[in-house]
Amino acid sequence: MSDSKRVVVAAPRGYCAGVDRAVITVERALDLYGPPVYVRKQIVHNRHVVEDLEARGAIFVEELTEVPEGATVVFSAHGVSPAVHAEAAERGLKTIDATCPLVTKVHNEARRFAGQGLQILLIGHAGHEEVEGTSGEAPEHITLVEHPQDVDALEVGDPGRVAWLSQTTLSVDETWETVSKLREKYPDLIDPPSDDICYATQNRQSAVKQIAATADLVIVVGSRNSSNSVRLVEVALEAGAKASYRVDNAGEIDDAWLEGVESVGVTSGASVPDELVQGVLDHLQQRGYPAAVEERLTEENLVFALPPELRKDLKRASA
Repeated sequence: MSDSKRVVVAAPRGYCAGVDRAVITVERALDLYGPPVYVRKQIVHNRHVVEDLEARGAIFVEELTEVPEGATVVFSAHGVSPAVHAEAAERGLKTIDATCPLVTKVHNEARRFAGQGLQILLIGHAGHEEVEGTSGEAPEHITLVEHPQDVDALEVGDPGRVAWLSQTTLSVDETWETVSKLREKYPDLIDPPSDDICYATQNRQSAVKQIAATADLVIVVGSRNSSNSVRLVEVALEAGAKASYRVDNAGEIDDAWLEGVESVGVTSGASVPDELVQGVLDHLQQRGYPAAVEERLTEENLVFALPPELRKDLKRASA
């Protein structure tokens, strides 16, 4: 083993409070009601987590039409539109809403801005469940802005009555670039009461910047459809990593990536169990790298209570 080889693992990484709450919600629902428990969309964007819950009796569906009438359905951490809530009520489904409270905050801001008659510019990615849920709160008031370069072509009814919101899992830097372009075009642009990009996304991006500057390679553990994991690869490259790749698990590491690589940084997206990161660290040790050193940027102590519907039933069951 070369003395100059080094592996640094970023912290914070992996599960955030919203993901932890969502996964525990499905686990507790399965324990309490028994399988099957239906889940609309992936509870969190991680293949390993979804497969694990499927093995325990969760059934993941794309739309509520796939859920039998009267069954229990959990809404994912990414949130749903009012139309989905209405459809569930119409079909007599028992719903447990595992939407991350930070996403719920954005929904509330969308309703409030729309109630004030403002045009809302929502920074996010088309087709992402979180964007679909937020847009559904006030579709006639919301215009999606995907990239900073999209700002020039924007047209709004009243340039003096414009506000912005954002998907919670974006790149902090790119979002602020978009906001500054919007502000140049619309000087009266109204900000949300607090930054929409979630604390966990910001912390993971800051932590990867810290390790990327001196890394030959940064490996990000996370699934392809995880927006925050994909962003971590981009942030690592922008922060100076010579190369960066996303993998679902250690089995996806291409050993050619390690050729001539002395310094490896490792991190994971907000929906990734730490055992998958450990698998990557073990893989690197098997290939001659030393045990990883952790570089911690900050402590995260936030915990969210389980959804009230589930808490009520758990309390009743234990009485």
